[in-house]
Amino acid sequence: MKELVEKIAALVAEFNKDANAQIENGNKAAGTRARKASLEIEKVMKEFRKVSLEESKK
Repeated sequence: MKELVEKIAALVAEFNKDANAQIENGNKAAGTRARKASLEIEKVMKEFRKVSLEESKK
């Protein structure tokens, strides 16, 4: 579970970097990368929810 949380943190950092590049510099490619990262974050968060529920049942 620790690895999953670290992966989420890395994805969020990547998203923040790209989203800020889009907002501050108008970088369209960074916007595309930010949207892609948001989809990955969504998938990993669903996985985290599943693992977290399993851990809480133990």
